[in-house]
Amino acid sequence: MAPASADASFRRYFRVSHNSETSIVMDAPPRHEDCTPFLHVARLFGEAGVHVPAIRAQNLEDGLLLLSDLGNATYLSELTDSSADRLYGEAIDALVTIQLASRPDTLPPYDEALLQREMHLLPDWYINKHLQAELSASQRESLERTFALITLNNLSQPKVYVHRDYHSRNLMVSSPNPGVLDFQDAVYGPITYDLASLFKDAYITWEEARVLDWCIRYWEKARKAGLPVNADFYEFYRDFEWMGVQRHIKVLGIFARLYHRDGKTAYLKDMPLVMNYLRKACERYAPLHSLLRLLDELENRQAAVGYSF
Repeated sequence: MAPASADASFRRYFRVSHNSETSIVMDAPPRHEDCTPFLHVARLFGEAGVHVPAIRAQNLEDGLLLLSDLGNATYLSELTDSSADRLYGEAIDALVTIQLASRPDTLPPYDEALLQREMHLLPDWYINKHLQAELSASQRESLERTFALITLNNLSQPKVYVHRDYHSRNLMVSSPNPGVLDFQDAVYGPITYDLASLFKDAYITWEEARVLDWCIRYWEKARKAGLPVNADFYEFYRDFEWMGVQRHIKVLGIFARLYHRDGKTAYLKDMPLVMNYLRKACERYAPLHSLLRLLDELENRQAAVGYSF
């Protein structure tokens, strides 16, 4: 038995070799983690035809699962300029498959309370704890108005199954491809969320023209499959960007919390890319300029508002 990986939660993973076969042990301490959602989503996604780990044995009392091994080649380790079109194309196909299986009242709703709770990680952990800054009354009021606008956009989008962490560290290069991991937090929510996770990835970045092309490919496949994407690509892409804003606000707060509360320093190096995504989106859309100004004020930068849609 050897360590396989660890993630941002209390879960740990070990690779077990026996009789020339390998399996993965997931250790999820019951006082911190609940394996039940993992089992539930594994069944939903697996029945839909997505490549997820098979459950070989379980001991929920001790928080242990024995899973089939999808290998150790993550998308992050295998993505290159030459492989990206193929790998992302297959990831898009798997995402469409997940979304086509969607049914209401099967997964927890990605509702207003959850969207807002996630965004409040920014003032609570990134601003207060990481930047050691205190918001004024007017700044907090402005931030709350922006959060309300973002939530309004997110809730207006069609709803499907949302993996909630569909990115290069949780997609494995496997056969069939991709293998999908870390789906235990899946919800029923905005259709652009997983696409924003995939193409506004905190761990790898691509030229915007290429991301736009991949988004068009997804949009075309989704429409052909009968998914409820907006018939106007401009409107769809705007929703994709606004969904990305919600996610990046949350991720900045989570990365700060992982560092200050849990002592996980590795996520600090990923913050600049996440902030860059957030700033670019805020520059493009006039209703988000107030958030950009707040970020400038907090980081003592000169306000730089770009073109607006």
